[in-house]
Amino acid sequence: MHDHALHAAPPASQPHRDGCGSHCHTAPSATADPRYRRVLWAALMVNALMFGVELWAGAQSGSASLLADAIDFLGDAANYAVSLLVLSMAPAWRARAALLKGATMLAFGLFVVARVAWGAWTGAAPEPITMGTVGLLALAANLGVAVLLYRWRQGDANMRGVWICTRNDALGNVAVMGAALGVFGTGTAWPDLVVAAVMAGLAISGGAAVMRQARAELREARHEPE
Repeated sequence: MHDHALHAAPPASQPHRDGCGSHCHTAPSATADPRYRRVLWAALMVNALMFGVELWAGAQSGSASLLADAIDFLGDAANYAVSLLVLSMAPAWRARAALLKGATMLAFGLFVVARVAWGAWTGAAPEPITMGTVGLLALAANLGVAVLLYRWRQGDANMRGVWICTRNDALGNVAVMGAALGVFGTGTAWPDLVVAAVMAGLAISGGAAVMRQARAELREARHEPE
């Protein structure tokens, strides 16, 4: 579930190579493709809607993993808004936006760690039916967004960050449904808290990866001729 080798993307004028030899193709340019802007708008609306749904469901059910996922949807909606803002800007500004996204993912991970600690202290078990139902709805939403974004998964740090967020979200939704089954079977909060902790790890590692690539792109942009 982790990216083991995340490198700075090549300049737009060069083909993106991913170990495919002579069959490599040029990566799609988001700034020149109006379809990418439409996809970002769709993703923004889906994530804003699911934030509201999961915030309500997490509060009603007492689920740490649902509340964590709700905050994640909010962060993603903000990230899509930032992506739309910088889409036609210079590479340096897109890299700065990616730095902001990475920092948001790291902050989300730290928030979830704190929520897990609080849940472990109180020990109250969440309501599993709501967890599973809303987790399934969130999975459907994220899979739809992931399908739309798949074409642009190998772009610059800004595009890469959008893809990583969506991919991690879908994995997190599957984990939330698994936690719901665990809570239902055991009657304890531990499955919910374990999943929330895993989601925190994904957010922290993904945020660090995006920030590393964004810093590399910023260094490259500073050395480009005016």
